[in-house]
Amino acid sequence: MLSDIRPAIVSTILFTVLLGLVYPLAITGVAKLAFPYQAEGSLVRDSAGHVVGSALLAQPFAKDEYLHPRPSAAGNGYDPTSSGGSNYGPLSADLAKRIKGDAAALRQSTGHVQIPDDAITTSASGLDPDISPQYALLQVDRIAKARGAAADEVRALIQRNIQSPLFGFIGQPRVNVLMTNRALDLALPKGQPKRA
Repeated sequence: MLSDIRPAIVSTILFTVLLGLVYPLAITGVAKLAFPYQAEGSLVRDSAGHVVGSALLAQPFAKDEYLHPRPSAAGNGYDPTSSGGSNYGPLSADLAKRIKGDAAALRQSTGHVQIPDDAITTSASGLDPDISPQYALLQVDRIAKARGAAADEVRALIQRNIQSPLFGFIGQPRVNVLMTNRALDLALPKGQPKRA
């Protein structure tokens, strides 16, 4: 009986060590050598080297001088430990009420009638780091006013930060909110003298 069980026990231990420890460590080592930025979570650091976020995760930017991300239903909003959507169906009265209210508030604050979908809808994860170029450009006047900058400067900076679809056809054009906000802080610090 023991001779029948021994190969199963040895195989279980061997494959646990091989596939549960050796293989993941080897793949992690290769990833850190080949793609160090991505392997570390695409962490974004400030000039002092402190981590300010990840280029892969949305975070709440509410100040007027920053691009605002998509709404989030993750936890209390932008909580990576509670990633997920609201689970409201398309016929949900609560979802319709929230979207209608968000759209009305955005129309009033921007003066624009057309509101991009990603400005009022949450992503499936609630942590989408990107917004559409249309939503980013909709925020130009608010950002320019808050920073004391010319709207054309803010618009040009956002347009420089539009990322094309992968290989030119996979996905949609997008703007990474964190990276663009970092570029805004570097190029157009709040309170600078307004340029024509």
